[in-house]
Amino acid sequence: MAMMQGRNKPRNEEKQTGSSPKKEAMNPENLAPPTGMEGREADLATAMQVLVKTIKMQRPYPHDTNDALLKAHLNTIQFAKNKGLLEELLAHDLETMKPLLERSKAMIEKTGNKELALIMNFERTGCHFQMILETKNEPGKRTFTFPFKKVLNAAKRLGQFDLTEEEILESWWKPRYLNYAQAMGVEFKISDLDENSTVTVELVD
Repeated sequence: MAMMQGRNKPRNEEKQTGSSPKKEAMNPENLAPPTGMEGREADLATAMQVLVKTIKMQRPYPHDTNDALLKAHLNTIQFAKNKGLLEELLAHDLETMKPLLERSKAMIEKTGNKELALIMNFERTGCHFQMILETKNEPGKRTFTFPFKKVLNAAKRLGQFDLTEEEILESWWKPRYLNYAQAMGVEFKISDLDENSTVTVELVD
């Protein structure tokens, strides 16, 4: 009887309100929901033009949308390596990020939710998703492909850099994010590269 009553309840409500799920589905806001880009059509058009120009570039290698950002990072890392300034670069990076990291730390302390440390450094910031185009999100863990290989190999053939993926991870990427975790009052465990250039970042309880 309870199951029959539960099944009949929506029909009774339909008679009382005169509406139905099918009719609601036909509402304009459900058929064509807002995109979030209303009023920014020109910005979207410009962004799409840049996107198409970038991925159309196939020589000397197929370009991804993060190409220029990766090159900028490689240029900075190579300069710091050549001048023996990697430690100073890491310290400068941390100092620059402190206002954001301290805000994240306050949120974590207020809520007790350490997952915010990952959210604020991966999903919430374009610094991550504009460089690393796909990230697998799991509770307490983020997994992604380290993004430098294609650009690095092409640039090394031209003699621009002498870096390796492993070197970039160990001397630049890992120390940065370990610094970020410490500044937020949490601890990250960061894996080495596997055979597919995959990296995993985990929260340590």
